[in-house]
Amino acid sequence: MRTWKQMLALVAAMMAALSCSTKKVEPKILVLYYSQTGNTKTVAEEITTKLGADIEEIVASKPYDGDFQATIGRCMQEREQGIVPEIQPITVDLSQYDIIFIGYPIWFGTYAPPVAAFLNQADLSGKKVVPFCTFGSGGLESSVKDLTEKQPNAEILPGYGVRAARMTAVPKEVDQFLKAGGFIEGEYTPLEEFPESHEASAEEAAIFDAAVDGYPMIHAQAKTVSSRPIPEGTEYLFTAVDLPREGGPQMPAAGEMQVYVTVVEGEAPVFTKVIR
Repeated sequence: MRTWKQMLALVAAMMAALSCSTKKVEPKILVLYYSQTGNTKTVAEEITTKLGADIEEIVASKPYDGDFQATIGRCMQEREQGIVPEIQPITVDLSQYDIIFIGYPIWFGTYAPPVAAFLNQADLSGKKVVPFCTFGSGGLESSVKDLTEKQPNAEILPGYGVRAARMTAVPKEVDQFLKAGGFIEGEYTPLEEFPESHEASAEEAAIFDAAVDGYPMIHAQAKTVSSRPIPEGTEYLFTAVDLPREGGPQMPAAGEMQVYVTVVEGEAPVFTKVIR
């Protein structure tokens, strides 16, 4: 017959075994990125720090180390010739990760060519993939579409994008993005849906004009608008139409666009992204 001490020890062992069997297994996360100017690297490191994730850089064998015009010129030539640049081998074993954050700058409306090279080589089937990007005016949505087509068997989760002119917003926005996605715990403020849009008033059109003033790639007139409250102020969603202009080869084609504008109390309006 077992003694009471033996019985208590047995119960304790059973409870310990049950605890181990029901312990949550944390997913293994990799932050993988390509960065030319350092902006995407900044976002990647912010995500890595908050998640305690592993990090790996995609490196072009022949770096895009020229100035803006030189980079654009080389990229245009590669696109015209159907060239995808070579990249250095990835050192991590992708099969060991459950979630992969993929970061890149937006070039010509989609992820930069070194990321295209990586996606041509990699099979991310069955993995959760979280895109993040930096851009001059926009490109998250179009790049996510291309990413989904390139990796149809991966689960592409909602992504994060930030203008290069707004890098100071990265720590706060990444924190909210990761909390909203359930990657880290903590309070965040869910945003309301935009209500139905209406014709932009003169005052609202002035907000749009102030937000895009000085940005050479946007020469447009606000037509309709919708707005919603955000913790720091108000966010506007404008539908705008390009105005006639004489443009060089890098000017976007005329057409309709959606422009997101944030107005923080006491600060000038700033646009956060454009969707064409």
